Amino acid sequence: MIFPDQEDTPLKIGLAMFSTHYAIRPDELAREAENRGFESLWLPEHTHIPVDRKGPTGDPLPEEYWNTFDPFVALTAAAGATRNLRLGTGICLVVQRDPITTAKEVASLDFLSGGRFEFGIGGGWNREEIGNHRSDFKTRWRRLRESVAVMKKIWTEDEPSFEGEFFRFGPMLAYPKPVQKPHPAIHLGGHGSVALDRVVDYCDGWLPIPVRTKDLVADIAELRRRAEAAGRDPKSIAISLFMAPTDEKALHELQALGVDRAIFRLPSESRETILPRLDDYAEVMKAL
Repeated sequence: MIFPDQEDTPLKIGLAMFSTHYAIRPDELAREAENRGFESLWLPEHTHIPVDRKGPTGDPLPEEYWNTFDPFVALTAAAGATRNLRLGTGICLVVQRDPITTAKEVASLDFLSGGRFEFGIGGGWNREEIGNHRSDFKTRWRRLRESVAVMKKIWTEDEPSFEGEFFRFGPMLAYPKPVQKPHPAIHLGGHGSVALDRVVDYCDGWLPIPVRTKDLVADIAELRRRAEAAGRDPKSIAISLFMAPTDEKALHELQALGVDRAIFRLPSESRETILPRLDDYAEVMKAL
């Protein structure tokens, strides 16, 4: 399905990497990415991996899962090394966090970067990791929605208060507020009809992974339909494809579908491996 009004819209190209202590530093990666014209850098989050935990398919997890830096610390380093590069969490495991503290981190990073933060979030899949944070795996999506509501109030109100299922607090003072108004864009990672409803309900963007999406064309059409049914302009929901294909033909097809951003995955490797990969990706980007 082609959406003609999207055909001439430039496709933004971002990068994602598990930023680890043995890979290229996040500030160096960000500087090199910006110098080559990439639009954004996205870093994931895992506080730890329980020793007996395997991946969703039952396979052992790659070592970068338990070696990654805290994304807000790494993105702050990236912010200090750049001027225009967008800085995103891809994704932040909000259900493992206190939303008051996370609201502070988001606002601080957005302020210090001059309004360049993109807030990618998700419910998480690692039941044991979530449980170690005293968060219930079964209620994680309700907790995520409420956490987002808490953060939005903190970002947008002078004396926010909240009364909910998971969080309750009286009027508070919490500054700085984010530079971006009303707050940085919130992008939800997830798949399936329920995920699309969540995007429409309380997010500004959808952050799918192609290999987990059976029919991206149908899903994008369905997202637009659900947005219209809810009274939202479908164009108000950005679509950022995580782990996007890196060939020119596929990227042109994504652009025609109305995808706003393609995010290329980088391995957690040294600069000797990463810089040539950035050069190759930059050539693909220039050809668009």
